[in-house]
Amino acid sequence: LGPCIAVIAVSAWFNTALAQSFRLPLRLPAHRTAWLLAFDTAQVAALLYFTGGLDNPFAFFFLGPVLIAATALPPKMTVILGTFAIVCSTVLIEFHYPLPWSADDNLVLTRGYVIVNWISMVLATFFIGIYAWQITEESRQLVNALAATELVLAREQHLSQIDGLAAAAAHALGTPLSTISVIAKELERAFDAKSAHGEDIRLLREQAQRCRDILGKLNELSATDEPFGRLPLSALLEEVAAPHRDFGITIDVRIADAPWQPSGSRSPGILYGLGNLVENAVDYAHERVEIAARWNDDEVVVTISDDGPGFAPEVISRVGEPYVRSSRRRRRYASEETGLGLGFFIAKTLLERSGAQLTFVNREYPERGAIVTVRWTREDFEQLPQSLDLENATTGS
Repeated sequence: LGPCIAVIAVSAWFNTALAQSFRLPLRLPAHRTAWLLAFDTAQVAALLYFTGGLDNPFAFFFLGPVLIAATALPPKMTVILGTFAIVCSTVLIEFHYPLPWSADDNLVLTRGYVIVNWISMVLATFFIGIYAWQITEESRQLVNALAATELVLAREQHLSQIDGLAAAAAHALGTPLSTISVIAKELERAFDAKSAHGEDIRLLREQAQRCRDILGKLNELSATDEPFGRLPLSALLEEVAAPHRDFGITIDVRIADAPWQPSGSRSPGILYGLGNLVENAVDYAHERVEIAARWNDDEVVVTISDDGPGFAPEVISRVGEPYVRSSRRRRRYASEETGLGLGFFIAKTLLERSGAQLTFVNREYPERGAIVTVRWTREDFEQLPQSLDLENATTGS
């Protein structure tokens, strides 16, 4: 009992000294955390040494520091700490004080039981460490993926706001430029064209007029009325497909022969989401990608299909989750590296925020290729805002 109390007292002193004397921050660097967890493992080993070694049922306290390391430290440090715990438990098989027990009923555990107990501890350290690390890593990936979605959507919103800034600039600069033009014309009348300042005044008037023309064009491009603010579905799909037509893959846009074609807003989220799906189809396709649209009074459906290998069996059930990627990608350039698997996740998040439902399937045998279906209610599609709200988009994801 005395040595055990001494070990606990040393641990209490050590933690108090670190907290007060060294004034460590609340969140320690990884290497310092690893050293502290190694100290905890050594403390457990010392206590078990004085209380029966692996005969003591509390030997599974070895798993505590390993579990914490798996959730908070890099894999390399977790492996080192797990190895240290296994080494300590192996030493305790041979070297330890007897298990404290009643003198009248002496408990003797067989050698085989102790070995099996050691094996179970080693396996528990291995599997619990792996599962804890995997769960924590998936959580980290999801956080990173949502952060990437925020950045993409923020960029798209900034691009959509450029039109408004251009209109504001044209309106604000219009008045002073008009004043400059009027004064330049008056000066041009006052001075002879052949005088020393005549050429400069003429150049000033021409450049002022040029500035007004440029601002006029910016004002036209920034208009949010038709046809720039809202587009019919066919024009929207053509705009989505246009950037991907120069990569040796035929892109066919097929519009249903039905009346009352729906029109939607040029939402940056919709353009980016559909564009990303088309880009992935072009990357995987052998020769052809088809974008088909159909609608009725209740819904609007866009189908994007290709003639590539289709979704791999190991990822088809998880398409749309962050960092899910396939090795089947046909890269556009030999030097292009495979992405992080965030494309589908971001596209799916933005499209679902607009009210769409997405399905991912492969063509039925003997045909090959992937089919992505994006489905809106007609009311949702025709009322899409020009910019998706950033906070709501990331919360909805």
